[in-house]
Amino acid sequence: MTNISLTITEAIAEIKLCRPHRMNAVTLELLKDLRKAIDTVNLNNQINVIILSGEGKAFCAGVDLREIEANSTDVSSGSVGELLDEHANGVIKALESSPKAVISKINGHCFTGGLEIALAADLIYVAKDAKLADTHAVLGFRPSWGLSQRLPRRVSLMRAKELSFTAQIITGEQAKDYGLALECFPKEKLDAEVLSIAKKISGNSPNSIKAYKDLYKAYQNSGLQSGLEYEASSRYDIPEVEQRVMEFLKRLR
Repeated sequence: MTNISLTITEAIAEIKLCRPHRMNAVTLELLKDLRKAIDTVNLNNQINVIILSGEGKAFCAGVDLREIEANSTDVSSGSVGELLDEHANGVIKALESSPKAVISKINGHCFTGGLEIALAADLIYVAKDAKLADTHAVLGFRPSWGLSQRLPRRVSLMRAKELSFTAQIITGEQAKDYGLALECFPKEKLDAEVLSIAKKISGNSPNSIKAYKDLYKAYQNSGLQSGLEYEASSRYDIPEVEQRVMEFLKRLR
């Protein structure tokens, strides 16, 4: 997987986009490699957290337009082509439906398609001086990887419209203020801060994390009453709970 690096440390996997010479811009091969890495991690029961990041000065600058040009892709509908759409949406679904806690760690530029991928994470943390933008409208594209549905759920509908209509570039600090990111950190502290958060998550019950993700998904996709009913009626297999309770009780004695 030449476009991706996968590093596993205890219960934490970091999947890094590795096309720094193109600011980690998305190609079909990158998407295929990324999907393989995500599927590998999702099947590993020893991993509880995925950190998605980018090598170099960017998280991901969006689709590599050179590939679209080289392939003579028909973009007349405003999308980047069926193949890219299919594989990108597969990647995003694999991240969103992962039983692991997924963190997007945005160290630098995160534009358009890169932002669409980042939005699939459960948690987003950014460097203060990172640059984020939805630039579809600059070139006449429209989102086809879910941004129109995910962005307003993070920042409100009006803010999403402003970001998309103006294609303005915002900083990591603005992303935090808008609710697009949970926290922003100085760039030199981003890795350590995100790793610290990941470690806090990784020590918790993996099956609890899996259950929470399913329940929060029900919240996102339903009204309050139906969400409460789903929570009350859902059952999950969390075999480690007894051992964890006993260990906790021992500490109290």
